[in-house]
Amino acid sequence: MDYKIAICDDSDADRQFISGLVSSWGVHTGHSVQISTFSSAENFLFHYAEEKDYDILFLDIEMGAMDGVTMAKKLRCDNDTVQIVFVTGYSDYILEGYEVAALHYLMKPVGKDKLFSVLDRAAYKLSKNEKVLNLKIGGEMVRIPIYQIRYADVSGNYVTIHASDNLTVKMTLNELERKLDDRFYRVGRSAVVNLTQIDRVTKAEIRLHDGTAIPLPQGAYEGVNRAIINMR
Repeated sequence: MDYKIAICDDSDADRQFISGLVSSWGVHTGHSVQISTFSSAENFLFHYAEEKDYDILFLDIEMGAMDGVTMAKKLRCDNDTVQIVFVTGYSDYILEGYEVAALHYLMKPVGKDKLFSVLDRAAYKLSKNEKVLNLKIGGEMVRIPIYQIRYADVSGNYVTIHASDNLTVKMTLNELERKLDDRFYRVGRSAVVNLTQIDRVTKAEIRLHDGTAIPLPQGAYEGVNRAIINMR
């Protein structure tokens, strides 16, 4: 899996240290990690206004003008999926962490084994339907929990994503497929389907739980069934 991870700490040494441990975790687990570092809460929020697709956030509590808890509360106003890990030298703020659904508190100095364990927990939670698809539509960022996507189909240069709402975005099916996970299966050239949403498969079509029928290309029947079996 690919994870976008932010480290927000006003200490250069701590940012570099945690960044190194996160990189090591990625190598150790085989995950691809994209790490961004920020020296203040204000700096992070400035970038977050344009990029809201962070998966995991390591957040120092004691920072400059805006502390980490205040920043986390602002973040939670429109993002309930990012996994927040507080990194601090103090234990006084633990109760406030419950208000922002923090995954964990790491006490400084941070140990490698403890950080690896926390990252494993974060990855597990993200894999359980907390991973989101971030799309820019009409000049704004739209977040779609991946588990809500039933299927997507293509028409010309546009892909329609069928979730709680149907959203059409200018992109290729290949581009969308790269953003999804192994719950999704490519059906010929025109559709990607969520395997967990399949009710039954015939030689002619895939029938989803909501009654949607997706035409099945000739020769694709065995591949779909193998994918369903392997997923289970």
